[in-house]
Amino acid sequence: MSMEPRQDILFHIAEVFAQLPKDDVIGVAVSGGSDSVALLLALRAAMPQAHLCAATVDHGLRAEAKEEALWVNALCGKLGVAHTTLTVSDLPKGPNLQARARSARYEALAAWGRDMACSCICLGHSQTDVAENFLIRLARGSGVDGLSVMRGRWTERGMEWLRPLLEVSRAELQAFLRAQGQGWYDDPSNEDPAFMRVRMRQAAPDLDALGLTSLR
Repeated sequence: MSMEPRQDILFHIAEVFAQLPKDDVIGVAVSGGSDSVALLLALRAAMPQAHLCAATVDHGLRAEAKEEALWVNALCGKLGVAHTTLTVSDLPKGPNLQARARSARYEALAAWGRDMACSCICLGHSQTDVAENFLIRLARGSGVDGLSVMRGRWTERGMEWLRPLLEVSRAELQAFLRAQGQGWYDDPSNEDPAFMRVRMRQAAPDLDALGLTSLR
């Protein structure tokens, strides 16, 4: 990046929300991972007067999830951001646990966003997620439509969703956090090779060597 990471991210956030009425409520999903924590801090810093509220979804799948939600709650308290922990239970039966958990997470966040009168809910997906998503779909034989880039803005479940950080890599977001002395939680499932996304992530150094970088 040509600019210092902190200022570049803040400028980008401010630009994305430039047209948003100042009295709107902006929701942000925060898991405790680096991408969502960076999004939370960037929103707060770029728009200090904005009405922000945050939510963390606990699927009840990991014992650490409750501790992570409490950690996010404490961070939000320091930032002056209202925080809610959304508990999801009884995931529908079937294959692909990550897909089922994702669907339940969006449903819970949408209901919360409507209750909080949010004009939109922001998600901390990064350029790294875009690359991983592309590789996963390519491996599964997706056609041109399936290989299209992650949506940055769309409406679903009665709520508008935004992904403001799709042009910023995870490494840049983590550098942004380190520059502020801010830590984050690493979900151990992000290192479990049972999940295809993790296998793609672990293959990234080899793909980079071949010129297939996240930016490419």
